[in-house]
Amino acid sequence: MTDVEELIAKALPFETLSSGVRERLAAAAQPVEALKGDLIYETGAAAHALYIVREGTVLLEPSSGRGSLPPQAVQAGEAFGWTALGGKAGRRYRAIAATSASLLRIPGDRVLDLVAADSQDGNALRTQVAKALQDIRAPAATPRGQGVERALHRFAHWLRSPVPYLGLIGYALLLAFWYLAVEVLKLPRFAEMPGLTQVLQEWLSPTPTYGVSIHTPVYYQHILVSLQRIGIAFALATLLGVPFGLLLGWSRAFKDYLFPLFEIVRPIPILAWVPLAIIMLPGSELPVIFLTFLASFYATALNTMLGVKSIDRTYILAASCLGASQLQIFRHVIVPGALPFIFTGLQISVGVAWFSLVAAEMVSGQFGLGYLINTSYTTVQYPTIVIAMLTLGVVGYVTSALVRAAGDWAMHWRARQLAMEG
Repeated sequence: MTDVEELIAKALPFETLSSGVRERLAAAAQPVEALKGDLIYETGAAAHALYIVREGTVLLEPSSGRGSLPPQAVQAGEAFGWTALGGKAGRRYRAIAATSASLLRIPGDRVLDLVAADSQDGNALRTQVAKALQDIRAPAATPRGQGVERALHRFAHWLRSPVPYLGLIGYALLLAFWYLAVEVLKLPRFAEMPGLTQVLQEWLSPTPTYGVSIHTPVYYQHILVSLQRIGIAFALATLLGVPFGLLLGWSRAFKDYLFPLFEIVRPIPILAWVPLAIIMLPGSELPVIFLTFLASFYATALNTMLGVKSIDRTYILAASCLGASQLQIFRHVIVPGALPFIFTGLQISVGVAWFSLVAAEMVSGQFGLGYLINTSYTTVQYPTIVIAMLTLGVVGYVTSALVRAAGDWAMHWRARQLAMEG
């Protein structure tokens, strides 16, 4: 057996094929050499061949419309470009050589001819390809060392891309507009606003004029109190909203009973609940957490329900025909199928939780960033208002990023599936 045949037998589901078939595939395979950064194929390109990595690493990147799915690294001995066997119009990912790479290019029509052949090899290949695709869709645990290495690789690739630097340009333009509008041009509508220089001096001062800066303990106390409230409210919204949304999408009877009530209550503004929350719940902490929980719960439950509704009915019917019980269908079809919508809902949920928290802290809190904004307004401490707003933006961005990271970790199997398909 030649080196090419041995690589084909290990990398693709061809180990049960006869040596003669492997020889024909090896004869059809074309060697491809790629330097670091070379484009192997672009998103949307015609899928005529699949590839095996002999040496090096290839990075499969989603297109800009693919959302938060991470890039997929393909190492030596692994195959990619499965779209060539799926009969789809074009690639779903683009492939770039992350290092200098040596590849084998196998025409997809040669493989498809074998699959279609009415022979022992064709039957065996169909079985093995189906099994391989099923294994790709199944989530698999990643060793801790490999996970860290992959995360560092993705971070390094992100730093080499224009994305972070374009973001910095956006921040710079906003700060420049703020500085010019308030301190240089002194536009009429910005006359009462604190300038960029004044806010930075107050924020970084060891002895702030209004008592709040990065050097004062009370600043971090406000942040920690808000984070604690967000954590409790978001956890409750997730624990209650996800099961509630799954049941709304899965059970027609459950939806018929509770969805009309849910839709009536959902449009009520959070501020309208403030008097009732203060009356019903003891103390000053529970009303704030309840008000923060409400908006977060609505977003989580609604997106989860939409996730269940988005699942192709064919998968449910197929699982039922194969003898799966309702509980098994719920666990292995409904929940995994709704996960992309669930994590999208959680990202929205954590954002609206911050909106609700600030409103609740303004009317019912004693500490927190919303309370700081409200008290600073009543005491005409405008630089402190801007400091609290900017802090809200930074902390809110971090919490959203953590939710996105959790979604990427929980659905790494989905990223691998899409990568292998494209």
